[in-house]
Amino acid sequence: MSSKERPTLGGTRIKTRKRNIAAPLDPATFADAVVQIYLDNAGDLELIAKSIESSDLNFSRYGDTFFEVVFTGGRTQPGTTKSDEGERHPYSIIDCEPNRVAVLPSVIYIQKILRRRPFLIKNLENVMRRFLQSLELFEENERKKLAIFTALTFSQKLSGLPPETVLQPLLKDNLVAKGLVLSFITDFFKEYLVDNSLDDLISLLKRGKMEDNLLIFFPSAKRSAEGFSEHFTKEGLVPLVEYNEKKIFEVKLKEMKSALTTQIADDTDISEVIETVKQRVKDAKLPDIEVVRILWDVIMDAVQWSGKNQQQNANAALRQVKAWAKLLNTFCTNGKLELELLYKVQIQCYEDAKLMKLFPEIVRSLYDQDVLAEDTILVWFRRGTNSKGRQTFVKALEPFVNWLEEAEEEE
Repeated sequence: MSSKERPTLGGTRIKTRKRNIAAPLDPATFADAVVQIYLDNAGDLELIAKSIESSDLNFSRYGDTFFEVVFTGGRTQPGTTKSDEGERHPYSIIDCEPNRVAVLPSVIYIQKILRRRPFLIKNLENVMRRFLQSLELFEENERKKLAIFTALTFSQKLSGLPPETVLQPLLKDNLVAKGLVLSFITDFFKEYLVDNSLDDLISLLKRGKMEDNLLIFFPSAKRSAEGFSEHFTKEGLVPLVEYNEKKIFEVKLKEMKSALTTQIADDTDISEVIETVKQRVKDAKLPDIEVVRILWDVIMDAVQWSGKNQQQNANAALRQVKAWAKLLNTFCTNGKLELELLYKVQIQCYEDAKLMKLFPEIVRSLYDQDVLAEDTILVWFRRGTNSKGRQTFVKALEPFVNWLEEAEEEE
């Protein structure tokens, strides 16, 4: 037998590339299926959640459509909040009563869905942002339900929902101008503060990049500190009013301090500096005590320190006190303000190692320049209330106080 292989019939198999044939989008069918789940379970959210978990619906593809059904009861027409053709259910967020008791179950229901399908958080964000951008398309009580829902989603800490991308769309000029944003955010604040502190709310607004200027929610005609206070006081949100007043106060203090720092660094004539302070105090209604504290901070911040040379530092500080004594004298108009200045000197000398040993010399200089009266120094020495470095400073000031008392006896 021949060992040669027998010829066989064969051919070349041509491999063809498989095409990725995408199934056509069919959100209407998906929406109808979700609606049917709601109807089959008569709106019982516990049962609906279980049915959705066991379903084989394509949530990764139709996540936005799912939340449209949750919010409005059916699929919405593109660019609107109106229902598209198709099935609807009456158990949506928009259909419930405008209060937390009615809305909260939907928030808890969505939490359960997100635990099983965390990728849907992006779709929830998309739909919420789209609806908040379209507030004018909702009725007043529907907007209130959205505000309550939004507050509860953050109060219940829905995982991964970013406040900046949800809340920032509110700031469309036309929505603000119509007062819709103010109404929405008022309902939002009131609902959020039921379970959370004001600090929690401010922290949320910071993450939403909104805490710096809460007046942005107001129409331009009402955009003032007075308008803010009037509106939120009427709505029972007095702590928020107090927070805003404190924030405005801090801004005004910062602005005055910045202006004075520039003037002192430029060696502006002292009379001009005095007028600047008077005008800012008048415009901003700043309390005298805060003015005295700022003046001392600005004056000492401008001292040109010279490293570790104690004597040069002492000379520089005392020169600065002498140069700007008239400024201090203008605003230290009574014993209470003089004592406040003395406490300010005490605290700074305690906290700044360069000034620790200069306390008696600074006090003596302020006395010589008629900024501090003898009675004020004696009150501080005998019964001062600030404990920072007090023992050390009282001992250091004792020779000067003895001199004052002896001079008083001679007179």
